[in-house]
Amino acid sequence: MNQRGTGRRERGITGLETAIVLIAFVVVASVFAFTVLSAGVFSSEALKQTIFAGLKETRSRLRQNGSVFAFSAKAGTTQSVYKIVFIVSNSLAGEPLDLTAPYTVDDSGLDPDFDSLAVPATIISYADEDQRKGDVPWSVNFIGNNNGDQLMEDGEKAEITVWLMDRDYAILETADNAVQPMDTLTGNGGGVGGIEATDVLIGKSTRFVLEVSPQIGAALTIQRSVPPGLRQVMNLN
Repeated sequence: MNQRGTGRRERGITGLETAIVLIAFVVVASVFAFTVLSAGVFSSEALKQTIFAGLKETRSRLRQNGSVFAFSAKAGTTQSVYKIVFIVSNSLAGEPLDLTAPYTVDDSGLDPDFDSLAVPATIISYADEDQRKGDVPWSVNFIGNNNGDQLMEDGEKAEITVWLMDRDYAILETADNAVQPMDTLTGNGGGVGGIEATDVLIGKSTRFVLEVSPQIGAALTIQRSVPPGLRQVMNLN
């Protein structure tokens, strides 16, 4: 009698242990599944952030608006393009773009004027069939609605002037020597990095490329040709 009762108790204990093992297995499996799913979610989020970061690097944050204008005057007695002007806006909503310029203008003496306090984040290069300038002087003027800082934000537009030669405002624009080649010293007034005395002047029918390279994002590329007849102001579109 007593031996048969012991057998039933052992079978009952064995069943209880089996149930506990099954419950433990379910709990462990649930935790494992949650861990795998969480890892998958975190991996997907990290991948998404990486993709967005890559897109930000490859997309240009600048958009050129409207026409590109070239201005010419006489370097010595030779008519030559000395500056190029165009308007840009921000192409990525919610992403301000630093357009702190290395130069300013005041329409007196030699322009442009080097700004020793500026810390530019954008570089502009110029190239044509005869030469390439990796960091040319440029100035900026925000137009229309803006908040007065140097960050181009949603809805703002900026007029960029690329200076290829110095303009001497003590001389009439139609007179000889109204523009001068640049030298290598900012202390002499005017710009550094543009067309120098040993370079080829930018004359008629010159094809050129401008690249505006912000700190983040792809460069804005502008390709144009100077007309076969030079005028003081030329629409290059």
